[in-house]
Amino acid sequence: MSFRNIHAHGLVRIACAAPRLKVADPAFNVAETGAMLRRAAEGGASLCLFPELGLSAYAIDDLLQQNALLDGVRAALATLVEESRSLGCVAVVGAPLRVEGRLFNCAVAIHRGRILAAVPKTYLPNYREFYERRQFASGERAGALYVDLCGQEVPFGTDILLAASDMPELVVHMEICEDVWTPIPPSSFAALAGATVLLNLSASNVTIGKSDWRHALCKAHSGRCIAAYAYSAAGTGESTTDLAWDGQAMIYENGALLAEAERFAEEPQLIFADIDLERLAMDRIRQNTFGDSADANRDRLGFRRVAFALEPDRQTDIGLARAVERFPFVPSDDARLNELCFEAYNIQSHGLRKRLESTRLDKVVIGVSGGLDSTQALIVAAHTFDALGLPRENILAYTLPAFATSKGTKDNAWRLMRALGVSAEEIDMTPACRQMLVDIGHPFAQGQPVYDITFENVQAGARTSVLFRLANRHNALVMGTGDLSELALGWCTYGVGDHMSHYNVNGSVPKTLIQHLIRWVAQSGRFGPEAAAVMLDILATEISPELVPGEGDKPAQKTEDFVGPYALQDFNLYYTTRYGFRPSKIAFLAEHAWRDAAAGTWPPNMEPDKRIAYDLPVIKRWLGVFIRRFFETSQFKRSALPNGPKVSSGGSLSPRGDWRAPSDASAAPWLKDWERIPD
Repeated sequence: MSFRNIHAHGLVRIACAAPRLKVADPAFNVAETGAMLRRAAEGGASLCLFPELGLSAYAIDDLLQQNALLDGVRAALATLVEESRSLGCVAVVGAPLRVEGRLFNCAVAIHRGRILAAVPKTYLPNYREFYERRQFASGERAGALYVDLCGQEVPFGTDILLAASDMPELVVHMEICEDVWTPIPPSSFAALAGATVLLNLSASNVTIGKSDWRHALCKAHSGRCIAAYAYSAAGTGESTTDLAWDGQAMIYENGALLAEAERFAEEPQLIFADIDLERLAMDRIRQNTFGDSADANRDRLGFRRVAFALEPDRQTDIGLARAVERFPFVPSDDARLNELCFEAYNIQSHGLRKRLESTRLDKVVIGVSGGLDSTQALIVAAHTFDALGLPRENILAYTLPAFATSKGTKDNAWRLMRALGVSAEEIDMTPACRQMLVDIGHPFAQGQPVYDITFENVQAGARTSVLFRLANRHNALVMGTGDLSELALGWCTYGVGDHMSHYNVNGSVPKTLIQHLIRWVAQSGRFGPEAAAVMLDILATEISPELVPGEGDKPAQKTEDFVGPYALQDFNLYYTTRYGFRPSKIAFLAEHAWRDAAAGTWPPNMEPDKRIAYDLPVIKRWLGVFIRRFFETSQFKRSALPNGPKVSSGGSLSPRGDWRAPSDASAAPWLKDWERIPD
C-alpha cells in the first residue's frame, strides 16, 4: 500500500452528480448517468450519487404509472449494471420500481455488475407542490425483503446498510429527498447502527432561499450523526411545467462543507470529496453520548448489512480531494478569523475576570518579556481591568532582564507597558541569578562560558519566584503567560518557572493563534496607535527564550531551531489531540497542506517571508521531535498545570479538561508508525 494513497489513511472518495436528463426518457438518462459514472471512476471515486428518480426524471406525474416508462427504467438499469462491471465505483441511482403490485420511489446501488440493494423512500410529501402519494407507496409499508432486478435477487427495504468488507469503516445508507426534511430522518437510525456515509438522492425543486435551508439541513444532520452526508438534487432537463430546478449537490462531513456543485449550471456537474472515515470513527468513540443514543434506540437499529468488496486502488497517488488548512487553529477566511479572534480574546478576558472576582483581588502581577506570549496576556489583562472598571495601574507589570536579555525585547516590553498605562517596573535578575549559580557551584560562577540547562533554568526560576513574592507583597494574582504549543512540547521550566502561575489565560491558546490575536488587537486600534505599533514590532521579533548570551543584540537561541517550526508543531498537536491520528496520517495531511507555498490559502495578513513550504523529510523530522517530547518527556508538566480557560477548538492540555495521560508513557507505538513515513 502506497503512503501517498488516500486509502492507506482511512479516506474514501465519493462523488455527487447532477446530470443532464430528458423527461421520461430512460435510455437517454442512463447514457448520461453511465458517462458521469465513468468520469467519477476515472477521478478515483469509490461511490457516485445521482438524483432522485434520475433514470425516469422526477416531475413526470402520472407518466410514472405507464408500463412503457417502467419497462424502460428496468432496461436502463440493466444497461447500467453491464456498464458497471468494469468500474470500481458504486453507482447509486434513482428509479421507480414495481414491487408486489405497488410502485416505490427507490435508490438503487450498483457495483461491478451486482445490484447491491434497492431502498424505497420512506416519507412521501403530499403538500403544496408535491403529490407523491398519488404515484408511490411508502417504503415503511413494503413487505418484500428481496426483489428480482435484472435477473438478480436484490435486497429490498428501508433497513439496509451497505458495508465494504475490505474497508470496515465504510458503511453506506441511502435515503431519498423528503426523508431528511422530517423531524427524525431514517438516516439518524442508520448512523446509530453504524452507517458513516449517508446518501440523499433528491429532486428538490428550487425556490428563493431554499438552497440555504438545504445547506442547514445537511450541515446540522451530518454533525448530529457524526457522518458524511452527500446530497444530489435534480437539475438541467427536469420538467419546468410548474417547477424549476437548480442541480444543487453538496458533500458534508460532520458539519463541514467539503464540496458543492455550481447551481443552475448549463453543463452537468460532478463534484468530489475525500471522506475521512477514521476521523468519523474516532469522533464517535470520543463522543460517548453518540453510543448512549444508540443504546436508547436499540429497538430501531435492526438493519440488514449487505457486504461487498470495494477493492479500491491502494497504490496510485490520486491526490487529496479535501482542503487541509496549514493552520488548523487559524482560519484562512478573514471573516471567520475575525470572529475567532473576538471569541478567543473574550474567553481569555472573561476567565480572568471571574478569577479576580472569585478571589476578591483587584491586582495582577505579570512578567513582560517583549515576546508574543506575555504581550497577549498583558493586553488581555488591560481589557479585563477596563471591563471591571479597575485602573490599569493595578496591573503590576515587570520586565525582568538577566544574562541574555536583548535590548530590543526589553525596549519593546517598556514601550508596551507605557502604551497600555500599566504600572511598570524593571528588576534586574542578574545579581540573583549569579548568586544562585555561585551557591550551587556552577562553572559559570567561576567565569566559564557554560550555558547548560541549569544555567537557563536558574534564570527562568528566579523570574517566577520573584513574581510570586511580588504577588504576596501586593495582594495580587500572578498571571501566567505560557501557551498551548509550549505545553505540548514541554518548552517550559517546571514548578518555579514559567510553568507555574495563579491563573494562565494563554494555557490553551497555540502559538500560531497568539500571533493573529495580537495582530487583530493591533489592527483594531483599541489600545491606541502607540500600542499597536509596538505589538507589530513584537510580531516581527524572532521567537527566543533569551536564556543564553548572544552576540550584540541578536539572540543566541531560536526556539524553533530546538523544538521545530510552530506552524508544523501546532499542526501535529491538533491532529494528535483532536482526532487521535497516527503519525503517518498526520504526515500525509501535512505534506498536502505544506508542500507548495503557492497552493491553497493563507491566513489574512500573513507576512510573505512566513509563507514557506515544508517537504516530507522536514515534516517527518519535526514530527519525530513532537512525538518524543509530547508522549514521553513532557506529560508530568501538563499534569500539574495552573487553572486557565479552554479557548481553542482543538482542546486544552489541562488534566482537568481535554487531555488526561500518564506521565511515564512510552512513545514506542507512535514512533513505530512514524517509521512508515518515507524519508
